[in-house]
Amino acid sequence: MLIVRKLTLGLIALLASLAVSAAHAQFEPTKPIDFVIMAGKGGGADKMARLMQSIVEKEELASRPLVPVNKSGGSGAEALVALNSATDPDHTIMVTLNSFFTTPLRQPGLGIDIMTFAPIGRMAEDTFVLWVHKNEGVNSFEEFLAEAKARGSGWVMGGTGSAQEDQIITDFLNDTFGLEIKYIPYKGGGAVAKDLAGEQIDSSVNNPSEALGFYESGDVIPLVAFTSERLPMFPDVPTLAEAGEDFAYYMQRAVVGAPGMSDEALAYYTDLFAKVYDSAEWQQYKADKSLLGDYTSGDDLANYWQVQRDRHEVILKASGAIN
Repeated sequence: MLIVRKLTLGLIALLASLAVSAAHAQFEPTKPIDFVIMAGKGGGADKMARLMQSIVEKEELASRPLVPVNKSGGSGAEALVALNSATDPDHTIMVTLNSFFTTPLRQPGLGIDIMTFAPIGRMAEDTFVLWVHKNEGVNSFEEFLAEAKARGSGWVMGGTGSAQEDQIITDFLNDTFGLEIKYIPYKGGGAVAKDLAGEQIDSSVNNPSEALGFYESGDVIPLVAFTSERLPMFPDVPTLAEAGEDFAYYMQRAVVGAPGMSDEALAYYTDLFAKVYDSAEWQQYKADKSLLGDYTSGDDLANYWQVQRDRHEVILKASGAIN
């Protein structure tokens, strides 16, 4: 009887342990999820975040809503600090740009270590295109180089943030082709696209999703793509490699979680955004906006972050943005 009793008690303890483990393994949000956007309204990150929010809502993929909030201050520093200090990591996620890599490097005082963030999922890599207004009379990259060189610092490039994606490309153009383009930072790509269409600036390197409306209306012209191959959306637009420079640059479009996020919550969000990625609407958006890349999560995404962080450190040091 004693042996049977011990076995029974042992079985009860095992079942209780399995029940507790199962409860921990199946995380569900218990309140609205803060969905921080690391840029201003109207840009590529903002459009992407709000599309993902709508897919989650329409497909009823989550039991609680995603609540987008734009935090564009300090080239994404505001968003990084907000996520880093989140009081409820299991209900705080963020859409990132490459400022995820550059801003902590440029502002070490923030105390941000990106490798402590939860690697939920990279949804795509976005592309960059050089745009000018139709009234510039510039219709090729060669004509752009000639005109920009003639105007010197009188040629103005608008872009999102300081010492991040758009300025990195602008610095590359200046250094490689002997230009003196003046760079003006904006809080978001939407404002950049609007000012180029309004002829307040001379050029931009907007993502296709940001400039597409003005391209379709005929206000702006694409001159060159900063990609390895020509974009299907712009088959007549050459790559920079075709101009003799082996340079391609992409922007991560990823969702990350706050430091301290539980393993269970990370698994939940990784699965959630995998479903968003697989949706017909997201796949159509990728095709329509010239987004590239497969869904990447977990250790693969963390390894990608490390490689990109190291690459951007080299780029920023070469440009003099950091020591």
